[in-house]
Amino acid sequence: MKIEALVFDLYGTLLDVRSLADAVAAGIADTGDPETVVTAWRQKQLEYTWLRAAMGRYEDFWAVTASALDYTLERLGLSVAPEARRRMMDGWLTLRPYPEVPAALARLTPRTLTVLSNGSPRMLDEALRFANLHRAFAHVLSVDEVRTYKPTPAVYAIAERRLALAREAILFVSSNAWDAAGAQAYGLRAALVNRTGAPPERLGAMPSMVVGDLSELAGRVGP
Repeated sequence: MKIEALVFDLYGTLLDVRSLADAVAAGIADTGDPETVVTAWRQKQLEYTWLRAAMGRYEDFWAVTASALDYTLERLGLSVAPEARRRMMDGWLTLRPYPEVPAALARLTPRTLTVLSNGSPRMLDEALRFANLHRAFAHVLSVDEVRTYKPTPAVYAIAERRLALAREAILFVSSNAWDAAGAQAYGLRAALVNRTGAPPERLGAMPSMVVGDLSELAGRVGP
């Protein structure tokens, strides 16, 4: 079936989470390595979404991200002033897009483009506006609608319901292999953006397509 719509994950797929390092570096000064903090923060943030989904104890992504930051700083033995912590959090609103993203989205715009993210609505709106990507998308969808997190099937159902298309007509795009697997298991077609050349996950739901970046995706999907 022809792909009629593309649904994108945001963090790590369109926006580079590593660009948080600037805000982190300003907050910790010379007391730690910013990249180490970002990596640990991101991993704990995801762990908390999975655990909260499993426990049925939803908090929005901003609150989860704040809890993950506090854990990470304590785990790494770092102390930051309240204003520095606020700037670190605000870094999620000013993430940089990957270099190829704007041009790739422009090539794909004959189709309906949508964001489906763990992010809370305010986070998504501010981040997309800062990155100047907000005009590319017909819909910006948050897990807030169902109060749980990816890869819970109810999250992917949001896109199917909003787009009113057959699952096979929707291509879900993510650089997170577990997210692509969740979408594929739900019944959407999934494209994994594998920028790091990581081996395939053993989750029993292989993506329909694997690409190195969004430029390759645009070329594969075609006009």
